[in-house]
Amino acid sequence: MNKLIAFLGASAVGLGALGAHTLARYLDQSSLESFKTAVFYHILHTIALLALRNYPYRPLTVWLWSIGILLFSGSIYLLVMDSLIGLNFNFLGPITPIGGLFFIAGWLSLIAPSVNK
Repeated sequence: MNKLIAFLGASAVGLGALGAHTLARYLDQSSLESFKTAVFYHILHTIALLALRNYPYRPLTVWLWSIGILLFSGSIYLLVMDSLIGLNFNFLGPITPIGGLFFIAGWLSLIAPSVNK
């Protein structure tokens, strides 16, 4: 779990820096706000995973939040950068809310500790 948290944290900070220092020159305000939202949810759930280390291991929550980061934040990162990369990632649009549902499911999984053991 430590390696996962380290990777997710480092990638959130790196992508946040990319957005603030490089992409800000190339993206319109709406795209930049979307990118910032992706970074915010990415780092927020990484910190939540870090906090979860102090409690009995909850593998379901870890999986749900990790998949949420991948689907929610990952799809936004690609959607925002598709014109810069020269590829069309519009098909990922419906993936973003699915990632949000994984975040919600992860939070709700904390209610039922027996599911997480």
